[in-house]
Amino acid sequence: MKQNESSLTSLVSAFGRAYHHKYDTPKIFDDFIANALLSKEEFSTVSKNMINGIQFFNRDIGERFKDQPEEILKWITQVQLSPTPLARAAYCEKVLLHEVELGTSQYVILGAGLDTFAFRHPELTDRLDIYEIDFPATQAFKKQKLADVNFDIPENLHFVAMDFTTTFSHQDLTDQGFDNKKTFFSLLGVSYYLTKEENANLIQHLFAALPPGSSIVFDYADEKLFEEKGISNRVENMVKMAAASGEPMKSCFTYAEIESLLEKAGLQIYEHLSPTDINEHFFSNRTDYLTAFETIHFIHAVKR
Repeated sequence: MKQNESSLTSLVSAFGRAYHHKYDTPKIFDDFIANALLSKEEFSTVSKNMINGIQFFNRDIGERFKDQPEEILKWITQVQLSPTPLARAAYCEKVLLHEVELGTSQYVILGAGLDTFAFRHPELTDRLDIYEIDFPATQAFKKQKLADVNFDIPENLHFVAMDFTTTFSHQDLTDQGFDNKKTFFSLLGVSYYLTKEENANLIQHLFAALPPGSSIVFDYADEKLFEEKGISNRVENMVKMAAASGEPMKSCFTYAEIESLLEKAGLQIYEHLSPTDINEHFFSNRTDYLTAFETIHFIHAVKR
C-alpha cells in the first residue's frame, strides 16, 4: 500500500462495514462503530463514487437500475466490495475470542486501518493488549477520526507505525510494551499484494521468537485468481482494479504451497475454509446479493 493511498483504502473498507451495519440483514459482521468514524459527507462521497462506477462493474446492472441509485449501490457493495472483508473479519474475531479464552494476551493487527475491535470489546481491556500496525499516515488519519468523534483511546490499544510489508520490526513492537508471549496475529486483505517470498519472510519473522500456541488468521487467493472471472466478473474486476491503482496482486497459492510455507515457519494449519466453506458458514440462506468470493480462502495456523 502506498502511504498516500492508505487512508482512502481504510475509508472505503470502513464504508463497507458501515453500510452492512445500516442496511443489511442478517448481519455477517456487525461493526456498529464504523459508521461513527465516517462523516455524513464521506459516506455520501464514497456512495456516489461507487454508483458512478457501475459501468465498470456491470453495465447491465447500471442500465437495469438506472433510475434506482440506491439499488446500484447495494449491488456494488454486496457483490464486489463487502463479501470478503465482512466474512474474514467475522471469522478472525471468532477465532481470536476463542484464543483469548485459551490464554492469548496479545493481539497484533497487521494493516489495521480503521479497525474498531478495541472499541467494540471494552471487556477485554485488562486481558488483551492490542497492537495496531499500519503506515504513519493511516494511523494519523485514524487518530484524527477518533478525536473528531471524541473517542478515548483504550488503555490496552497501542499504535505502531510501520511498513511491515517491507521490514518488520519487533523492536518497534517491543517499544510499545509487546512481549514474547502467546500472541494472535491477523493479516487480512494483505497476502495477495505481497510476493510468495515476501509472505514467507513476513510469517517467519512474526513467529521467530514467540512461544508455541501463538497463531495467525489470514486470507489468501488460490491458484485460480488470475483466470477465474467470478459472479458478474467480480474476481476479474478485483484484479483489474488492483492493477489500475498501481498496487497489483502479486501472489496466489495452492493449498500445498500454503501448507509448505507455514511448515517452514514452524506453524501448522488448524483450520482452512475454502470459498465453499465460507459461503456455508457466513452466507447461507440470504436473500440479497452477498456470497463468498470464488478464489479467497481463510486460514488459522498455530505455532507448534
